[in-house]
Amino acid sequence: MPTPIKMPALSPTMEEGTLAKWLVKVGDSVAAGDLLAEIETDKATMEFEAVDEGTIASIEIDEGTEGVAVGTVIAMLAAEGESVEDAAKAVPDDKPETKKAEETKTDSSDKKKSEAPAEPAKAQPRESAEPQKAPSKDLAAPEKDGERVFASPLARRIADQKGLDLTQVKGSGPHGRIVKADVEGAEGGRPANEAKPGAVAGSANASMDGDAPFEEEKVSGVRKVVAKRLTAAKQEVPHYYLSVDINLDALLAARKDLNAMLEAEGVKLSVNDLLIKALAKALMRTPQAHVSFQGDVLHRYQRADISVAVASPKGLITPIIRGADRKSLPEIATEMKELAGKAREGKLQPHEYQGGTASISNLGMFGIKQFDAVINPPQGMIMAVGAGEQRPWVIDGQIAPATIMTASGSFDHRAIDGAEGAQLMEAFKQMCEQPMGMML
Repeated sequence: MPTPIKMPALSPTMEEGTLAKWLVKVGDSVAAGDLLAEIETDKATMEFEAVDEGTIASIEIDEGTEGVAVGTVIAMLAAEGESVEDAAKAVPDDKPETKKAEETKTDSSDKKKSEAPAEPAKAQPRESAEPQKAPSKDLAAPEKDGERVFASPLARRIADQKGLDLTQVKGSGPHGRIVKADVEGAEGGRPANEAKPGAVAGSANASMDGDAPFEEEKVSGVRKVVAKRLTAAKQEVPHYYLSVDINLDALLAARKDLNAMLEAEGVKLSVNDLLIKALAKALMRTPQAHVSFQGDVLHRYQRADISVAVASPKGLITPIIRGADRKSLPEIATEMKELAGKAREGKLQPHEYQGGTASISNLGMFGIKQFDAVINPPQGMIMAVGAGEQRPWVIDGQIAPATIMTASGSFDHRAIDGAEGAQLMEAFKQMCEQPMGMML
């Protein structure tokens, strides 16, 4: 029987994704392991492979479609010997959006039935074992002269927004399927004075922007996840903040000497590489602050996996240096350069950004002196570091110029008390001011 190809969950946090690009077309033969599509997840763009062999019978979701829920049927696969035409018509009706609409309709119907007087049951004509189809406004396929009208989920959504009756739209897709172009070119059937569901009144929208010119930009999947996670973090995690000023002169001198030694190997250490190592070592020296809150228990970590904030064209992402406390500085530098490049290209694999026991964010290259970062749940802390700058500093009782950096730690008070956070900040300061400790 035909096999539905569904939107996969390519990460534990993925609830929906963008079908960025199809790598196959209707009629193509595929085998297990062949690439089917590129899918933009909450963190990266990943390739989706086939798990069965057969012929692509239909494409249910157009490329470029955003917000495709995990489990949505995106294509149909005809097995060997099966009719491609029949397989294209065998799309199951258990798409998440349809199912949700049907549940809403059922709840509403049940409520009305409970309030209305009982009526004699009427015999219903026997249909297939499929769930009862919802009307077009609930994104289900309508009926035309007793026959199902086939339309892609995206076409149904657009039709709903425009108030279109799909039974009056002629499909140009395979086997007469109604696709995006068909409904976009059709005139809407919704009354002019009726607002779209969930839409804000035009006058109210206009007043928000005033008359300032603007360009509309779609929000990327990464940006949506960042917004969702960090909003939850600020609402649910009780943050507190601790700051220390750190003399970087010894660290900068050590970096210069190490880079001279590593030049022949083609490795160049950045200040950020040393700060990653310093945070990892400091966390291992203060295990009471190397924890995360997990409801009824705390997770106390025995290895420092440092998430490093990297700006990408699609939004903030945090690739991880795993076991940073155990890795040498050249290993950290090489790995960080590779991960940062993949992050900016949107090519990170899930294991390269999922997890982490603590985070570091460095805005010093932008001249930022000091800032407070938002914790990346479920982690218990994040270290925010600013730019090193020349300031007057007391050295051996004398005021002299020194390169000073302000570091600010954000802590989850549910897991880490103030004194424990202060101990971590002290250990981090010590590692930076006495960098030989990183080598031990």
